[in-house]
Amino acid sequence: QLVESGGGSVQAGGSPRLSCTASGNGYSSYYMGWFRQGSGVEREGVAAIRTAGGSTYYADSVKGRFTISQDNAKNTLYLEMNSLKPEDTAMYYCAADGALSMVVRGAARYRGQGTQVTVS
Repeated sequence: QLVESGGGSVQAGGSPRLSCTASGNGYSSYYMGWFRQGSGVEREGVAAIRTAGGSTYYADSVKGRFTISQDNAKNTLYLEMNSLKPEDTAMYYCAADGALSMVVRGAARYRGQGTQVTVS
């Protein structure tokens, strides 16, 4: 089970942090990440990290602004979001899968319920 938190209404330029707490199945050999779904736009994989090794992926739209990290002791995934823009407004979902492509496509085996981020 993946549970997101940290969303809300933010002013442009803001820097919220999203959290995703994982429970249940072990994710030690998975890719974990975030994808987003905005209104009227295609689903977009935002960032992902390989839980073993820590290699990361970022969408071009967020490179240099977002940082994904993990705290294995707390079974928690984070997404630090900086310099937010109105176009970052979306529902953000935490996801986990054995394949990076599935996380990036928003088609991961495991996903949370999402947390809304609204930038104005």
